Amino acid sequence: MNSKELKATFGLGAVYALRMLGVFMILPIFELYAKGLPAHPAQSWITAAMIASAVAQALFQILLGRLSDRIGRKPVIAMGMLVFALGSYVAGSTDRIEWIAFGRFLQGAGAISSAVTALLADVTREEVRTIAMAIMGAGMGLAFVLAIILGSAAEDLLGGVRGIFKLTAVLSLLAIPVVWLAVPAAEQRTTASSGSIGQVFADAELLRLSGGILLLHAAVLCLFTGVPLLIQQRLGWPSDQHWKLYLPVLIGTLILALPLMRRADKGGARGVLLGSVLLLAVALLVTGLVPGKAGLVAGLALFFLPFNLLEGLLPSLVSRRAPPDQKGAALGVYATAQFLGQPLGGAICIWALDQQHPSGLLAIAAALPLLWLALAYSMHAPPPRGSASTA
Repeated sequence: MNSKELKATFGLGAVYALRMLGVFMILPIFELYAKGLPAHPAQSWITAAMIASAVAQALFQILLGRLSDRIGRKPVIAMGMLVFALGSYVAGSTDRIEWIAFGRFLQGAGAISSAVTALLADVTREEVRTIAMAIMGAGMGLAFVLAIILGSAAEDLLGGVRGIFKLTAVLSLLAIPVVWLAVPAAEQRTTASSGSIGQVFADAELLRLSGGILLLHAAVLCLFTGVPLLIQQRLGWPSDQHWKLYLPVLIGTLILALPLMRRADKGGARGVLLGSVLLLAVALLVTGLVPGKAGLVAGLALFFLPFNLLEGLLPSLVSRRAPPDQKGAALGVYATAQFLGQPLGGAICIWALDQQHPSGLLAIAAALPLLWLALAYSMHAPPPRGSASTA
């Protein structure tokens, strides 16, 4: 990657990480916090507050992605970060669950994933785009691990969940100058979208890619529901120690994935995608069914290797396939499917854990990548591109 591409990749990766760090810190402790509120809210309201952000993300990704095609990526990203900051402040300034749920919804309404991904696609060449997107996505993974490490300490230092919400608001505001100053602007951008968004929904290849990310994130939620339970059962580690397993696996598999990303960008995208999807199914079975620490380490490594690949490859393929004036809209549909994967995975977890041990949950979840494999088998990957590109 050249210097412009590196600045865009790490700048946008920092934006993702700053935005998500506080969100990830809150998730493990929100349930207990909500149950201890003075009004003793009903479980239905607690659940609503938990899922409000994901619901809003799913509702607003296409709208903001489409808007970024019309007025530019950076204005939409800045606007989304401001809305996210407002929602964080609202959620952190009240002890009423109804207002917390509203604040969480506002957080999700700042749905910038499609605009951020489209901006990165605008300023990177196609032959390095998969690596760039994987590195940016890894920022979110590292934010998750960092949140596990810092979560309990932050709860004490910041005065609990309300303080973490307010820290999240500050971090999101700090991300705005990063976008404007550290991330290069695209040399050319479309200021008016002439095509219809129906082109996106009519494209079978784009729908396959969006269906793939939906199934991938449903599987991820199943993994992160089952694995913490298995770590406690097999290793006896408390939750604040789980990062010792996640962090080396995440970093190690990202490094191992880089050569495969290069291969995908040079014309091997279909083979890399299909092999990665199959490996996801194997990983879930190994994690759930192979006993002891060896099963956990091997299963997580086998899962995160294709996960890192796919998190970069899928949006790269969407950006290549989409019409130039519909790139933000296409990535909005993709991001919507990504967030809808969470409730799908949650429904599977609720059903499976009522019937099965956590190992059984992961075995059942292995059906998700197998279904994806059947859907993706007939895909037509775009040919590799030369140096005539956007950057």
